[in-house]
Amino acid sequence: MTDYPFPPALRLLRWAIHGTFAILLVIAVAAAARQGQAPPALGGTLLGVLYAAGILIERRLPHYGGQTHLRLGRIWLVVITLGWAALALASPQFVWLAFPLFFAYLHLLPLSVALPGVAVLTVAAILAAAWHEGRLTSAQIIGPTIGAAVATLMAMVYKALYAESEERRLLIDDLVRTRGKLVEVERDAARLAERERLAREIHDTLAQGMSSIILLLRAARRDLAEDPAAAEHHIAEAEHAAQENLEEARNFVRALAPPVLQHSSLVAALRRISDSAVAGTSTQVRFEVSGTPVPLPAAYDATLLRVAQGALGNVSRHSGAEHAGVTLTYLDDAVILDVYDDGHGFDVSNPDGQAAGTGYGLRVMRERVRTLGGTLAVESSPGEGTAVVATLPLLRGEVA
Repeated sequence: MTDYPFPPALRLLRWAIHGTFAILLVIAVAAAARQGQAPPALGGTLLGVLYAAGILIERRLPHYGGQTHLRLGRIWLVVITLGWAALALASPQFVWLAFPLFFAYLHLLPLSVALPGVAVLTVAAILAAAWHEGRLTSAQIIGPTIGAAVATLMAMVYKALYAESEERRLLIDDLVRTRGKLVEVERDAARLAERERLAREIHDTLAQGMSSIILLLRAARRDLAEDPAAAEHHIAEAEHAAQENLEEARNFVRALAPPVLQHSSLVAALRRISDSAVAGTSTQVRFEVSGTPVPLPAAYDATLLRVAQGALGNVSRHSGAEHAGVTLTYLDDAVILDVYDDGHGFDVSNPDGQAAGTGYGLRVMRERVRTLGGTLAVESSPGEGTAVVATLPLLRGEVA
């Protein structure tokens, strides 16, 4: 009966039972020795050695409560019982060792076997005492009977405490496993969030920049023979765009603000990308500011810039528009970014029918705006152009 699964109260009870057996055995052996009963004294000593050996062997066995423990424990119980029976018949001092044996029966055997075993052990103790006295008295009956009743009640309490302790242990194990799963889920969520962040940044920076570079190089190839100066200008713009793309890549890996915002205001950055996003195309972009510009939180600046980049990227790649416009409006309680064009348009109720690549960009814009508590509206229809409107709430505490 190893101590591992039990709380201190149960361990104390177990060692109290073992201690009771040891004390009663020492008293019996000493009494037998004083009376010159050498064989019972030697037998009692041997019984004590067997009892202690059983406890020591059990403490070294793994997997408490397994079949090995129960099988060895029951064999040990049979040997101890036979030894006690022989000693109880040889000397009356050993009769009272039946009391701690009651607990062993109730612990190692199922109740359907343990209770009859305790009853037989009680009768055997009574008969052994009567054998030595030569007569049967009420004290001989009452003593073992009360001992058996007390032992049975204590064993029932012991089993209830053990069941409660085991239930608590299983609950703790379950909580530990659940905590481990939660940690794993949080780790996966963080990994997915980081992957989503990188996907958004790649779409809004590298993909848009690469698209601009491709358009500029195509324009340079077109003008190379007839207008070398224009071609040289397009190549210079492509080189500048590639340099900006490289800086964007370094910044989003470090989770920093877009480089275009690090050295200029949101208005200046929007004006700049309004010109560069459609470079190499025939689309003409007009940028306007409505209202009085106020400093915004860095997250607002970055989100509005990315929305404008995504929307203008769609204009340059898919719309075929002649004209486009970017309007930044400052209101008392909101800031609004409006990107519109007079291009082909699309059916917003049928995302699957959109041109390749537009669906993900719009989803990314919505996620960015929603993260800040804003809304993103997309208005379009085939042949009627497209308008993308991002609205962010502007509270007093959010103004930088």
